[in-house]
Amino acid sequence: MTFKAVALIPARSGSKRVPNKNIKLINGHPLLAYSIKSALDSNVFDEVICATDSEEYAKIANYYGASVPFLRSKNISGDSSPDFEWVFWLINMLEEANMKFDIFSILRPTCPFRKADSIKKAFKIFSEDGKADSLRAVQKCKEHPGKMWKLDKNRMNPIFDKTINKTPWHSSQYAALPEIFSQNASLEIAWVQSMKKYHTISGKEIIPFISKNLEGFDINSFEDWILLEHYVKNDESLLPIINEKPYIATT
Repeated sequence: MTFKAVALIPARSGSKRVPNKNIKLINGHPLLAYSIKSALDSNVFDEVICATDSEEYAKIANYYGASVPFLRSKNISGDSSPDFEWVFWLINMLEEANMKFDIFSILRPTCPFRKADSIKKAFKIFSEDGKADSLRAVQKCKEHPGKMWKLDKNRMNPIFDKTINKTPWHSSQYAALPEIFSQNASLEIAWVQSMKKYHTISGKEIIPFISKNLEGFDINSFEDWILLEHYVKNDESLLPIINEKPYIATT
């Protein structure tokens, strides 16, 4: 069975911790260009759409091959706006424009090391499963939740009150603790109907897709950006190859 799929590249303006990070230059190109490139090169999507609230960002996305049929309104583009709001809005807007899709994938610009091959592999796993609502990229956690605490005034209690041979999780070696995976921002794939049914982007049954190496590396802070520059300086091949000349803003 053939499914119509759309890649959604969310790129709102107004980032505070790393100002304008979605269009900040890395290796000569705006950050969002690398996710657009990976989406296009995967050849699994009927459309690659940038979901942005900025006309400037829209021009950049268009230059690198994504379409921007609508601009996001500011009320669904804030720091605390849940993903469901803009995805639901955009899917409905596309359907009203007679652009209907069975599957959507969110490919966040803040994960520039995610490449087309991983998208293709994840898409194949998801589309052949037949029962799952969605697929989400995860990686083995670095900071185990068994060693996390919640504060209660001048005392604290472990998040998980569990033991291994009578030794509390928080006092156990990492290697002795059960494997736990944390989600990253690399990729998500879901059925449109599941999103509408459950009013979440993930639904109930979720396939884990384990990111390899640096593909789950996500830029959330200035320190992350410094690391990104370090990684790219030492190995440009970590990034998808972009053949277009760097974007130059026009007035």
